[in-house]
Amino acid sequence: MTAAAEAPDLERATLDKAARENFPVAPFFLPRAWRDDLMAVYGFARLVDDIGDGDLAPGGGDARLLGVSPAAAEDRLALLDAFEADLRRVFGGTPRHPLLRRLQPTVRRRGLTPEPFLGLIAANRQDQLVARYETYADLLAYCELSANPVGRLVLAVTGTATPERIRLSDAVCTALQIVEHLQDVAEDLGRDRIYLPAEDMKRFHVQEADLAAKTAGASVRALVAYEAQRARDLLNEGAPLVGSVHGRLKLLLAGFVAGGRAAIRAIAAAEYDVLPGPPRPGKVQLLREAGVILRGEG
Repeated sequence: MTAAAEAPDLERATLDKAARENFPVAPFFLPRAWRDDLMAVYGFARLVDDIGDGDLAPGGGDARLLGVSPAAAEDRLALLDAFEADLRRVFGGTPRHPLLRRLQPTVRRRGLTPEPFLGLIAANRQDQLVARYETYADLLAYCELSANPVGRLVLAVTGTATPERIRLSDAVCTALQIVEHLQDVAEDLGRDRIYLPAEDMKRFHVQEADLAAKTAGASVRALVAYEAQRARDLLNEGAPLVGSVHGRLKLLLAGFVAGGRAAIRAIAAAEYDVLPGPPRPGKVQLLREAGVILRGEG
């Protein structure tokens, strides 16, 4: 099959992953124009993460679309370089990949800049080169690339970006990234990545081998609880973002904050044992948290 013939299937496979995300990407209650543009942004973010994680569809179709030779189709850094080159065509040319062709009208309509997209690519490059983080400050710097651009893009697409909202959004997005890292400790270790800061592991007397156990011991649980509190504090810091906007955007942002809080509650309900699998909140808990936020009670 040629790259052009398989392009629609590859595009749909990536966008279908939206239904399996922790937080709704473009929920039904948003205006259609916002939904379309947010899905275009999501397609970019999902594909770059799939490249960085080695989770592309089998067969090398995405590599062919990006002009990467079969010999380099498994080379994540080569794929990221090609993806960045195709991103730059979004801002001045004709992209090769259908997800980037989908993104181009959104970029033009919303006046988006390359920086947040380049940040997401840089985060995935970092994942190929950096597998451990010594300090919490190092982890925050990674989140500045891997998470914060997504919130900034949501604000840009909805025309609501201000310096203060960006600051609050960064706090929320960093918190959500930390929560995801806590849920996925075992999965990340399987990729030879550890996002728990080494200085904190030492403080709680946690060895890397402890993270490979089937269930968490007391030291690992204490470490996870400590990092969960950090994420909770960041969510509380960023929560005023919800009250700074109105209408359906307020519902969307409340859903992000509520999703993070509900996930932390799920981790706590598992007694901070994240090693058997990711603790996930139920829909009732998520709706309860969203209601608290929308009523301005938390």
